[in-house]
Amino acid sequence: MAYKISEDACVACGTCIDECPVGAISAGDVYVIDASACTECGTCADVCPSEAIALE
Repeated sequence: MAYKISEDACVACGTCIDECPVGAISAGDVYVIDASACTECGTCADVCPSEAIALE
C-alpha cells in the first residue's frame, strides 16, 4: 500500500511536496505520489489542507 492523491480534491498547493521526507511526490496540475518510493509515513496526508491524500 501507499498514499494516493485524489485528482478531484487536490488543489496543487505544494504543501505535501515540501513535507515528504523521501521525495515521493511529483508536482503537476494534480500532484502524484510514487507508490514505489512512498514509505507510508503519513506526513503528506497530515498536512494536506484539502484532505486529498489517503492510504490506498
